[in-house]
Amino acid sequence: MNYRETYEYGRGVLAECGISEAKLEARLLLEYVCKKDRSYLLAHGEDVIPEEAFEIYKTEIAKRASHIPLQQITGVQEFMGFEFLVNEHVLIPRQDTETLVEEAMIEIQDCSRVLDLCTGSGCILLSLMKYKNGIEGVGADISAEALQVAKENSRRLQVEAEFIQSDMFDRIEGKFDAILCNPPYIRTDVIETLMEEVRAHEPFLALDGKEDGLHFYRILTREAGSYLQNGGALLTEIGYDQGEAVSELFREHGYKDVQVINDLAGLTRVVKGKK
Repeated sequence: MNYRETYEYGRGVLAECGISEAKLEARLLLEYVCKKDRSYLLAHGEDVIPEEAFEIYKTEIAKRASHIPLQQITGVQEFMGFEFLVNEHVLIPRQDTETLVEEAMIEIQDCSRVLDLCTGSGCILLSLMKYKNGIEGVGADISAEALQVAKENSRRLQVEAEFIQSDMFDRIEGKFDAILCNPPYIRTDVIETLMEEVRAHEPFLALDGKEDGLHFYRILTREAGSYLQNGGALLTEIGYDQGEAVSELFREHGYKDVQVINDLAGLTRVVKGKK
């Protein structure tokens, strides 16, 4: 088998299994397995692929065909221009969430103390710390396994952040200039309708927003004020249909200058306000 034939094999398997981006993902997996970039594979398409590499490629294609997310196979995902380690214990960072980081960069000054609740892979906090100077960052998550991923991402990006195992605010101490949160916000009864890559392979705890999807926003808006400096900012990611409900929770708990921000697709994505 040469590289071109190997790619065609992978594309065919993925397409037959209903992978919508079969062409792209077959190529990305070939690059990953062979440690070659696209240009090399195009230029050497007729070269014979090493037998060991072909066997590994078949294994990885089979994983993707079973709807294991591509990022869990390669172990990485790009976010805000940085490469983050991911696995089955953390949500895969999504481009939509970059809206939260971008809004935080507007609200947060250099040398601020920032708390990131439900930190997962740490992608929100660590990206912010890479783009802002002197941030004292604290990331919290209920999952010890997720925190191990966040700590490794911190080490790889050479960012000094503190990570705490905490169920929302349970083990949080002190005051912050800003609090960020991308909480679980999918209604429990909706999770089973999600694509298999999400419902079967991403952590349920990071998806489940309970009965109406607003459970963690109630905790967030009720308790965050006790941990914010006067004038501090609270920013949270939301689902596409939660802007009105979450912004009302902000106002109920006394936040000022409450805004709902759309993502690049024009969907509501972030709510922010000031203490």
